Amino acid sequence: MKNTKMKELLQKLGTLVALAILVLIFCITMPDKFMKVGNFMNILKQASINCLIASGMLCALITAGIDLSVGSNCVLCTCTIGVMVQSGITNPFLLVLCGLAVSTLAGFINGTLLTRLDLPHPFVSTMGMKNVLWGLALVITGSKSIAFTNTGIDGLMWIGGGSLFTTYYEGTTKVKFPGIPFSFILVIIVFIIFDIFLRKTALGRQIYCVGGNPEAARLSGIPSKNVLTFVYTLSGFMAGMAGIVSVGRLASANGNAGSTYDNDAIAACIVGGASFTGGKGTIWGTLIGALLMAVIRNGLNLAGAKNDVQYIVIGSVIILAVTIDVFRNKMEAKARKMAAQ
Repeated sequence: MKNTKMKELLQKLGTLVALAILVLIFCITMPDKFMKVGNFMNILKQASINCLIASGMLCALITAGIDLSVGSNCVLCTCTIGVMVQSGITNPFLLVLCGLAVSTLAGFINGTLLTRLDLPHPFVSTMGMKNVLWGLALVITGSKSIAFTNTGIDGLMWIGGGSLFTTYYEGTTKVKFPGIPFSFILVIIVFIIFDIFLRKTALGRQIYCVGGNPEAARLSGIPSKNVLTFVYTLSGFMAGMAGIVSVGRLASANGNAGSTYDNDAIAACIVGGASFTGGKGTIWGTLIGALLMAVIRNGLNLAGAKNDVQYIVIGSVIILAVTIDVFRNKMEAKARKMAAQ
């Protein structure tokens, strides 16, 4: 147990060092653009959606699974809210409730398909659900973008677009301190809850056990199917949370949005120390991974890199992260084999 905690600490420190080096490089190469308080706060705001999606993805990866529907689920939540606003419903509590209900239901269906139909891998059910949810988002919006500005839901939009502790110069409207994005404060609160849940509760430990040692979980009497159903329901709920944040972040609902959400969430988890083999990963490592992805995208945007270049860079990061994960698993397996001899 002590060695496992030490490895997790070294993994997080390694990712944190990589993040610090990347920030330093961008600060040196683009001091006038990157090295500003406003830009750093913008990075936190940009990372918020990915952080929330990645928190649910992390739980799926810990169980040695994956949820490829999180991006389309997030978009469907935003589009559901957009259609409701378009029809005249502006009560923020009702909008949030309906958006979360739709995404959570989709996650529950993912879990049910996996556990009750005994599908070989969640790749199958979540890939199919990804296309279903994206199709639903396009159907309900008529493949058109729905703007949220001047619709009477400023309070809801503030969740994703507002900031706390914003200050101004006296007598002018020029911002002195842009404020800390409320969406990122929400992320910190959610991540603290996840940290406590995964480390301190019986269900959290069962999630690690189901992914790390399925046979031990079975012999221990852990209801693996119920745990998996909960995990994918939770992943859907967190995708819905991200959809609510995106209402203020993007100020519009578009069924064609979110094409990179799945990849970014997977990359954040893997870079942060999670593994496709299951049983590994921490919420704080995922936070560092999500910030790393946000810094890369922000730096490339400021450098004027085109979308195709960004896709190449992000794809390379994912490949590198998976390669490191495979190498780490091989080294651990070799160490266990030597210890058993």
